[in-house]
Amino acid sequence: MTVEHEDKVRLRGEALAEKVRQLIHEGNVRRLIIKNDKGHTVMEIPVTAGVVAAIAAPVVTAIGAIAAFASEWSIVVERQGEQP
Repeated sequence: MTVEHEDKVRLRGEALAEKVRQLIHEGNVRRLIIKNDKGHTVMEIPVTAGVVAAIAAPVVTAIGAIAAFASEWSIVVERQGEQP
């Protein structure tokens, strides 16, 4: 049975773009929600298999640019599939 669940990852600004790139290329991620250190949503990224290659480069570039504005970030990762 397919189940949707969420994980939350906290990291420093310089690691944000690389972590998003890694998560986009995982097969079971549905959506990424990037929040700043105050918990405000900065960006939501829907991730579907058909658009992964098309969105990865520009999205990661934009995320690298916004990462400089705060030192702490969190990523809410919505996954589809078996819960670990």
